[in-house]
Amino acid sequence: MEFIQDYALFLARVVTLVVAIGVVISLIGAAGKRRGRQREQLEVEPLNRRYEAMTRRIEQGTGKERPGLVKRLKARRQKKSKSGEGRLPRLFVLDFEGDLRASATETLREEISAVLASARSDDEVLLRLESPGGMVPGYGLAASQLARLREKGIRLTVSVDRVAASGGYLMACVADRIVAAPFAVIGSIGVVGQLPNFNRLLKRHDIDFELHTAGENKRDLTVFGHNTDEGRAKFRESLQEVHDLFKEHIARHRPRVDLDRVATGEHWMGEKALELGLVDDLGTSDDLLLERRERMELVKLDYQPAPSLKRRLSVVVESLLARLGLAPSRV
Repeated sequence: MEFIQDYALFLARVVTLVVAIGVVISLIGAAGKRRGRQREQLEVEPLNRRYEAMTRRIEQGTGKERPGLVKRLKARRQKKSKSGEGRLPRLFVLDFEGDLRASATETLREEISAVLASARSDDEVLLRLESPGGMVPGYGLAASQLARLREKGIRLTVSVDRVAASGGYLMACVADRIVAAPFAVIGSIGVVGQLPNFNRLLKRHDIDFELHTAGENKRDLTVFGHNTDEGRAKFRESLQEVHDLFKEHIARHRPRVDLDRVATGEHWMGEKALELGLVDDLGTSDDLLLERRERMELVKLDYQPAPSLKRRLSVVVESLLARLGLAPSRV
């Protein structure tokens, strides 16, 4: 009897495993079939209509029958058409939320390419930027993407509502105009490099670590090996080189800034940043949009890349866990 119970339990486990594998295979197959339909896309949202709808609701709710934003905007459009210009200039609105790797750069690249493919000389770009900084190559590439706009003569405004520090400011200073909220964090023009070293811990447990390189300066500091004064000096030299490039970048785009005063690694709030010349005006991105809505077409762009295989597989795993009742709690 005990043998039969053990065998039944074993059989139930095997069946469960087979069913789980079958579910995974079927889900992966379904994801593969959907792959052809999941394409990259560029979402375009006309923000003027959103503000017009808000105005209508307010006027209807308050019972005020007066000429409002909608009529003024239509009249301006008609005036443009009669003058032969055909349309209002456009303000393309982009968002950049920075992380350590500046991973939003790929999205920014596609959005800027879309702008350059359709923009005219009187069009502009507003980038709503938020970033505390991160890795140099990522933010350097993001700044280079913004520089493409200036090279083509498209005016660029960067709005900082909360923070543009270090790599974030590296991006912001490319703009023709920087607008920051009064309490936004600006600056942090410096470079930092750090890593732990476990060499003494390994020695304490009689663990040897070997590192072999070809090239005198292939490796300066290591995590597990013994670090030398020469290696530390080379590491600091590399940091200084990056800092010098950072300062040259700012001097090229904002020549009136006193680098000796601001390139110390410190950060400042918006009002002080205005005094130091790090930004041009105080205000929020909302102020900019409301100010431009009557004389420009506001167009928000949001590029959505095609889901990667890694993302599709993660969706499959999450679906499987949900079916088995093992998915983590969500709110």
